[in-house]
Amino acid sequence: MFERIECKEGVLGGKPVIKGSRMSVEIIMELLASGMSIDEILDDYKHLQREGILEAIRYAGHATSRAAHLHKGTPSKA
Repeated sequence: MFERIECKEGVLGGKPVIKGSRMSVEIIMELLASGMSIDEILDDYKHLQREGILEAIRYAGHATSRAAHLHKGTPSKA
């Protein structure tokens, strides 16, 4: 499903990263949320490829969608 994302024990504590790097999906999302564009990320992190960043975004969307389904129906604490 995600060819460019991997989770390996011993690499950032098993967090999902762009394959062949130590750049986590979490960091990619934080950079984008801070206002950086994909092109700016690519300029700052020359070892990354656009396809890896796009897959990190898809992975994050998939993970949050899964989490939402797992918590669906769980009463919220007020």
